Amino acid sequence: MVLSGLDVLIEKDFDILKASSVGLLVNQASVDRTLVHAIKRFSMAKGFKLKALFGPQHGIDGHTQDNMIEWEGYEDEKLSVPVYSLYGDTRIPSDEMLEGIDTIVIDLPDVGARYYTFLWTSLFMLEKCCEKGIRVVVLDRPNPINGISIEGPSIEKGYESFVGLYPIPMRHGMTIGELLTMMYLEKGLKGKLIVVTMKNWKRSMWFDETGLPWVMPSPNMPTFDTSIVYPGMCLIEGTQISEGRGTTRPFELFGAPYMDSSVLERDLQGIPGLFFRPASFQPSFQKHAGKICYGGQLHVTDRNAFESVFTTLRILESALKNNRDEFKWKNPPYEYEYEKLPIDILFGSDTIRKALEAGEKADDIRRSWIKGENEFRKRRQDFLLYQ
Repeated sequence: MVLSGLDVLIEKDFDILKASSVGLLVNQASVDRTLVHAIKRFSMAKGFKLKALFGPQHGIDGHTQDNMIEWEGYEDEKLSVPVYSLYGDTRIPSDEMLEGIDTIVIDLPDVGARYYTFLWTSLFMLEKCCEKGIRVVVLDRPNPINGISIEGPSIEKGYESFVGLYPIPMRHGMTIGELLTMMYLEKGLKGKLIVVTMKNWKRSMWFDETGLPWVMPSPNMPTFDTSIVYPGMCLIEGTQISEGRGTTRPFELFGAPYMDSSVLERDLQGIPGLFFRPASFQPSFQKHAGKICYGGQLHVTDRNAFESVFTTLRILESALKNNRDEFKWKNPPYEYEYEKLPIDILFGSDTIRKALEAGEKADDIRRSWIKGENEFRKRRQDFLLYQ
């Protein structure tokens, strides 16, 4: 069985935290291999003082839906410590929040996709702590969709946002500990960063091969299967097509009242590792709530062959070709970007949107980012903590 960074820290009796004043950045999925939460483990441990808790998007308990739905901090009465929101009035911790703390511990899950905001919350925390001379300890966790596969373009300068603050591909094939190490070193940050590495994790592993329990890292990431399609299907958030929010299978289901499932079935033939099943659904909230949407469900039959970003390109290609009068890109704001189109900050530039609008084929667009993928594959080598 794989041991997460939290499991390793517990195994070593929290040795690196002795005599520290600790702030803990977590959410509901920050559990050990027996499903006991990090907050409980930290509150029961001896030899250091737990001073504050911090939570990312969706709340420290994972209770808020969707993007730009903020939550506010409060006092944890049982522990007598403040709980600070890093997805409310601010996404950067303030001096006041960090007062009296000499060590911040980050134990957040990632799903292997650039848009997942927990990475950027962690980066903001790391940068602030380096500025203030506060040590940062990252408890590493598996990349659920393996640590090898890379897919999609990187971010062009000027398209940074809270769904991508640093030039990495859409699917990066790294752990959160590796990514923070990369950004720490490449940015030349001054401070102390320690990554508590996992035991027994191999880069080829998918989450269901780790032996670790799956806890929803966010409200619309209900299963491990969701994470397999998410690096591509999150792009549907940049359109007026439903990405399945308001159903029990978000990101696997997609559709709109005006789409034709049989046309999609024809256009999505032959995608490696995928069976497209025509389906209709009625979202209970968000886009097209209460209306019947026609589209389909993605059934991944070979996850090693399946390319989620390319698959979503094919979906967008079909929608633009067959539903040009009805199809619309989503307008801002989106994740605190108020000017650029959401699809552009998700892609990391406006190049791919314009190529799709001009009728370019998904296969040709995919070829445009292969060079960048290969460059990133070489660049990341110096920062990999697991070989």
